[in-house]
Amino acid sequence: MPEDSLSLLLCITLKRRRVTMSASLEKACHRCVSKIASNVCFLFALVGFLTLPLSMAFTGMKFMEDCPVQPLIPLYLLIGGVVGSFKVIFLLYDSTRMRQLLSKSVVIDDDDDDEYPWRLNAHKYYIHLTLSLFLSIWFILGNYWVFSVYPPNFIPPFRQPQDYCDKTLYIFALVVLLLSHVVLFLVLLCSCVLYWFSKQIYGAVEQD
Repeated sequence: MPEDSLSLLLCITLKRRRVTMSASLEKACHRCVSKIASNVCFLFALVGFLTLPLSMAFTGMKFMEDCPVQPLIPLYLLIGGVVGSFKVIFLLYDSTRMRQLLSKSVVIDDDDDDEYPWRLNAHKYYIHLTLSLFLSIWFILGNYWVFSVYPPNFIPPFRQPQDYCDKTLYIFALVVLLLSHVVLFLVLLCSCVLYWFSKQIYGAVEQD
């Protein structure tokens, strides 16, 4: 019986220790993300990045009837541009709010949302999650639609006048996909670096 009690006490202690470690690591991650996302350079980068989805929406609308060989390509640009614009605008709003919270140094207690400015409420979280899931699926579909007709005829053939795609539209869609692959790789890389950096901060705090 004493051995069982000792084992139970040890399990409870380890469990509490694990929860404390995960909470501290989470706090370090939130602090790093908050500092980066509230940075002025990050805000300007988001504003500059907003031009991409807006250009997608404009190009898709302008060339809606100019790709008969794959009419879903301009639709991909239009819908992806509109949804992507909403996503970036939401990120701009959250980053601006984080900057305001950090400038006021709002820290109440460990359970308060202001302790972690990056932590969203349930409604915002599900909005971001829904937009991200849709854009991910739409990105996969866009890859299939664009590369399935590569390379298309840029000039309507004499015998098959519908077997072509406007050169400006197709090249723009191709460039958008290539840029998206690069951005996706950079996001994954930055996420790994951020996690490693947060663990280093957590380790330094634990040693102190």
